Amino acid sequence: MGQDTVFNREAGVCISIALSHLEETAMSKRVYQNDQSTQTNTVMSNLEMIATSVITPRPVYGCLPESAKAVRKRVQLAVQRGDFPKAIAMLNRLIIQGLGTAEDFNNRGLVHLWNSHPHKAIRDFNHAIRLNPELPAAYNNRANYYATLDDQQNALADYDRAIDLNPFHVRARINRGITLRKLGRLDEALEGLDDALMFHQLNGEAYAERGRTYHLRGDWNCAIADYRRALATLPTAIAETTGVEPSYRYRVMTWMSDLSTVA
Repeated sequence: MGQDTVFNREAGVCISIALSHLEETAMSKRVYQNDQSTQTNTVMSNLEMIATSVITPRPVYGCLPESAKAVRKRVQLAVQRGDFPKAIAMLNRLIIQGLGTAEDFNNRGLVHLWNSHPHKAIRDFNHAIRLNPELPAAYNNRANYYATLDDQQNALADYDRAIDLNPFHVRARINRGITLRKLGRLDEALEGLDDALMFHQLNGEAYAERGRTYHLRGDWNCAIADYRRALATLPTAIAETTGVEPSYRYRVMTWMSDLSTVA
């Protein structure tokens, strides 16, 4: 349709992502339409969940040689600049040197996905899961890949697995709600989005998606209330963002406008 970013800045080995920069580059061509979008725009209508996926840190720090730490820091900077080919090249070198971990394969897969190389991305996600079958971020990111193909069943299975491994994974919960909505399972989608709001993270997105689900179910008063909550939380175009691009607001405003035409 897309875990939430946790970074360890003191260790210096996390690949933190300035998503506001990424949204201005790789995701600038996104097109948001309603849930009855045609096959032609299916991929673009699902990209919101890819853009907000997680670059995960490596959990073991002391054993890393300084060169590996430095490479990961340079990868971070390259991604912040939107230089995905350079980031991939540096991760390739890290992996060829035998220093790559499941997290590195997951991160390279995510950058491949942002760089419009989905087939390379899925290979990396699969390999990350083989190396570490208990890595929630890899399941969420692989689910995002399936979502771009409109393969909702496989996407749902991977979101479920990510949540099983990390019940606090709010991003996966929101993505799961969107997937259930696309499958027409609106009551289940609402229940899942209710659960996401319990964690008080990413509330703007959770309210927006719950509002959209109410909207499609015909509960227009509930939809408007959630849209307003979302707009009160989501960043404005001039605000400094931390994980959500300002165009999310415009999508919510469009949904509200749709309601005003039928009210």
